[in-house]
Amino acid sequence: MSTFTEVVYISQFNIMPNGCIGVQKTTDVLKDGVVISSTYWRCILAPNDPQASTVLDEAYYLNIANYAWSQPSPQPYDPNPPSPGV
Repeated sequence: MSTFTEVVYISQFNIMPNGCIGVQKTTDVLKDGVVISSTYWRCILAPNDPQASTVLDEAYYLNIANYAWSQPSPQPYDPNPPSPGV
């Protein structure tokens, strides 16, 4: 009988100059230990984003995010950037 398992992991974690963090989470489906399917989704977390603990869901990455957000940013985050062409 075949065994199916699902593994979810953070496959990309990029801290941007404005303090935002780009995250990609991947889900692999394994059949008898061999990956038969992979899907992913991406999001961007704003500095001190209240959804960070839900999205990251791992103390290791959450600690890195919190440390990054506690440091001065080379390009301060603007929550209301101007629209293109304005």
